[in-house]
Amino acid sequence: MTQSAERLPAYSLFAALLAAAGLPIYIHAPKFYVDEFGVSLAALGAVLFGLRLLDVVQDPLLGKLAERLRDRRGAAVALGCGVIALGMLALFAVPPLLPPLVWFGLALTLVFSAFSFLTINFYAQGVVKGIAMQGQGHFRLARWRETGALLGVCLAAVAPVGLSGFDAPFTWFAVGFAGLAGLAALAMRMEWNTAGLAASAGFGVVLRDKLARRLLLIALVNAAPVAVSSTLFLFYVESKLDAPGYEGPLLLIFFLSAALTAPIWGALAERFGAKDVLILAMVLAIGAFGMTLTLGPGDWALFAVICIASGATLGADLTLLPALFANRMAQIAPSAAEGFGVWSFVSKLTLAFAAVILLPLLDSAGFQSGAADNPQDALVLLALLYAAVPCGLKIVAIALLTITDLSEV
Repeated sequence: MTQSAERLPAYSLFAALLAAAGLPIYIHAPKFYVDEFGVSLAALGAVLFGLRLLDVVQDPLLGKLAERLRDRRGAAVALGCGVIALGMLALFAVPPLLPPLVWFGLALTLVFSAFSFLTINFYAQGVVKGIAMQGQGHFRLARWRETGALLGVCLAAVAPVGLSGFDAPFTWFAVGFAGLAGLAALAMRMEWNTAGLAASAGFGVVLRDKLARRLLLIALVNAAPVAVSSTLFLFYVESKLDAPGYEGPLLLIFFLSAALTAPIWGALAERFGAKDVLILAMVLAIGAFGMTLTLGPGDWALFAVICIASGATLGADLTLLPALFANRMAQIAPSAAEGFGVWSFVSKLTLAFAAVILLPLLDSAGFQSGAADNPQDALVLLALLYAAVPCGLKIVAIALLTITDLSEV
């Protein structure tokens, strides 16, 4: 099968759409609502955590819904693309029609619900695609998919900053996202084929599988550092490094480094094994985050170098772990929709806890976004949360991965 026949670029484009609605929303939305509407960090953290509690019930149910609708997956995905575009427009382009905190919660409910449903369908279809491609199909697909995702993160992370010269830059960001949703749905229209796929065995077969459970646990712990750094990135650059205006370029460096290295990590995993390559990436991530603890005001250039290193390790995390889980799903639950319902929940749970723990902690320490005279204790806490917490979590992830036998994947 040729790459053209495989239509792998369509997977890259759709992954870019999903990525643009993931991490960048945690980066931009809290600060946007703090700066534009004066909503407190603690209140935003509580709402984000509440939305993730909704996912405790919602994501597994969306997995069941995706499985039930798999024979009409194309139409269901097209509807999901429309809902996520509507939610993004409501979040950034429409002035709140209700109290800002309530509007924030309702708009994000639309965005996150559609994001979950689309992600579950997309990754489940990736299992079907990987089986059809044979050989190292899952890792080859992962390179295309996760490179597209990381490029989508790059675009969404810096677009509001790049549009800052226009009136209402976040409005244009939301409009551009809606256009991307339409293009992605169109590009993938021929790919939602599940003919001949065995019926789902339900959540039980996934949760009873020891290796699947271990991969989910590793994904949970390993995603937490990304959640921490994403939640605090803008605040760290603006206040700890005293470099307002550098957020966009630094975000671009971080995510572009991840995008450029994702294919390299995938190729290394095919040659040397995913486990050893992942451990190497995790060790490098600890070194990069550890260096952040030495930075102070004006050290944005050194932080740019750290962004290159830490972004490169992110490329490994986002490429290899989903490919390993997809490989396991291909063996025990080829339908995969419900399995990726659990995966989606695990991936987002880390962002929830980052928001509900970190933002109120900063708020209680007296930290204020954009303030010229934040208390020194608050800035020290910001640095510790941004750098030390991810290092500790990465150590736990390395320990879990070391004792995990991946010979069956």
